[in-house]
Amino acid sequence: MATNDHEATDAAAPNGEAPNGDAMMRMFGDATPVPTFDSTPWVTPKPLSEATVAIVTSSALHRTSDVAFAPGDTSYRLLPSDARDLVLGHWSPNFDRTGIAIDVNVVYPIDRLEELAARGVIGKVAPRHASFAGNQPDDVATIRLDSGPRAAGELARDGVDIVLLTPV
Repeated sequence: MATNDHEATDAAAPNGEAPNGDAMMRMFGDATPVPTFDSTPWVTPKPLSEATVAIVTSSALHRTSDVAFAPGDTSYRLLPSDARDLVLGHWSPNFDRTGIAIDVNVVYPIDRLEELAARGVIGKVAPRHASFAGNQPDDVATIRLDSGPRAAGELARDGVDIVLLTPV
């Protein structure tokens, strides 16, 4: 395990070559410390057929009228369920944008949630969903302690019971 940020990115990939792309990200992830918590909260959710479901994505989706996400941006954007004027703000060179260019449901499965609600599989689709940028500072402290709880509070006020996480 690396002892500093540079060792994770300077070490060789398993094949002996300099790491890049996925190999570098995996090595970095393996060397990143994980926070520990004193307790593990648990809530037994409603049955899906009664639940209000929201999407939380790290694809940095935002509406054309919103301020775009910036590098290291720890804020979030609330997306109304009926919004389809969405812009992908995720700019990682490792992310293939082809799928989302064809179908937004690749990173934001709003149409699939609406289909599930129409079939009675879920109770209903939340009126708003949350979008974060995936490129966060290593300690993700702001999201854990500030913007994450604020976004969760917004969704709770909307009556959300369950969130579908779509990490990008």
